[in-house]
Amino acid sequence: MNSLWLILVSIIIFGIAYVTYGSWLAKQWGVDPTRKTPAHTKNDGVDYVPAKAPVLLGHHFASIAGAGPIVGPIAAAVFGWVPVMLWILIGGIFFGGVQDFGSLFASIRHDGRSIGEIIEANMGRNMKRLFSIFAWLTLLLVVAAFVNIVANTFVSVPAAASASVLFIILAVLFGFFVYRKGAPIGIASVIGVILLFLCIVLGNMFPLVLSKNAWIAILLGYIFIASVTPVWILLQPRDYLNSFLLYAMLIGAVLGLVFYRPTIQLPAFTGFTASNGLKLFPMLFVVVACGAISGFHSLVGSGTTSKQMDSEADAKAVGYGGMLIECVLAVIAIITAAYITKDKFAELAGAGGPVNVFSDGIGVFMSKFGIPYEIGKSFVALAVSAFALTSLDTGTRLGRFIFQEMFENPEKEKQSFLTNRFVATGITVVLGGWLALGSWTAIWPIFGSANQLLAALALITIAVWLKNSGKKYIMFAIPMTFMFIVTITALWQLLQANLAKGNNILVFFAVFLLVLAIVLAVSGIKVLRSSSRPKIKA
Repeated sequence: MNSLWLILVSIIIFGIAYVTYGSWLAKQWGVDPTRKTPAHTKNDGVDYVPAKAPVLLGHHFASIAGAGPIVGPIAAAVFGWVPVMLWILIGGIFFGGVQDFGSLFASIRHDGRSIGEIIEANMGRNMKRLFSIFAWLTLLLVVAAFVNIVANTFVSVPAAASASVLFIILAVLFGFFVYRKGAPIGIASVIGVILLFLCIVLGNMFPLVLSKNAWIAILLGYIFIASVTPVWILLQPRDYLNSFLLYAMLIGAVLGLVFYRPTIQLPAFTGFTASNGLKLFPMLFVVVACGAISGFHSLVGSGTTSKQMDSEADAKAVGYGGMLIECVLAVIAIITAAYITKDKFAELAGAGGPVNVFSDGIGVFMSKFGIPYEIGKSFVALAVSAFALTSLDTGTRLGRFIFQEMFENPEKEKQSFLTNRFVATGITVVLGGWLALGSWTAIWPIFGSANQLLAALALITIAVWLKNSGKKYIMFAIPMTFMFIVTITALWQLLQANLAKGNNILVFFAVFLLVLAIVLAVSGIKVLRSSSRPKIKA
């Protein structure tokens, strides 16, 4: 099959879904462009700051993308390209897009609060405490993993390190001129993008060489500062400018496919059990993750993004549209794995994992319209590292939000010192750093299941809120049921495998997540089945 048709048909399907299903969701939920958002009603100049739709889409997209939509589909290629493609299309439109849009909108209607706070308002404080502890621990693991990933990238590609430092300086200048000097966003964007690519050139000219431990220390200091700094200074402008790297990568890949038109060589379907022993169910739906649905997205949508939403009219573009753009990236990722031979795939994956497969593929595609292969490949590697850094500091800020919410008591005027943003960030960074320097790899195998459990819990939470608000929630019935079945099956298999190996750490976490899934699912189902409807914010 010609891979050009694969990407073109996918883009058309996603476009139709955005116009039809996305608009239907907005209508069913009662999206109201005239209603003031928390970014205006609670504007504090730090976390609650309104952002224009393109800027906020850039932040949201950069934060949810990371390496997930690249690594997941390529790792799942062991099942063949057809199951992966079908799940990206169906999952992105009816699962991931609904979760991302729904969690963002629900948070807007709850004063920009997190999924945990929405759970408390609709399912009780004890349920919120369980979820918040789980979400915070998951984010600690994200911080630990991404600190290592970014540090390793900076050590192996010093040019990416120097370019990233220049990106940060550029972002601060961009934020200053746009938000404090009133520079027109259009002109500032053009200049910013030109300077962004100049940073890449300068990064290659002046690579920054440091040890891994030095980079870990620098990154931990950086994410502390980034998490407490007002969003307009760094987070908004940096993510907005970084998003242009991904847009350029997507356009370059599609344009390359137009010129190249490679034939798919990967088998369409390899069976229900892959060569590495993974079962198609449930592992396909766990491994693809960000390419179709990811619980981390719900934390971003209800964490940083909802606090910056200028108008509810932008929620569909940012929440639903952002997910569908990520799905396009996932389709391109599976094509980079599918157009090469099995031996070539093994060679590239063995040398540098899925990211190397992806970088090589995009480098080849771009070379077909005149961009040298090495430059294209280096550009992709740099773009991926930029998004990994974005996911890292967004994850830290989210960890800070959730930690603060765990210790907030709305019934008391004076709050615990643990709700202070500097204290909450410090605890999150220190524990994340401790994991990064120690045992994070021991518990990383459970992250995939934990991430999809987050998705299942987010889906049922939004459904409960919609039900309590007197709105239709039927669009969540199949996604939340399916994701709970996937997650519980995956956790059960993980529990059995690690019991046999005597891996007590993973056994403990698997049991904890299983109990959490069952308790919250039962609580949510009780609310959905009840005939009463409490009066809450709609």
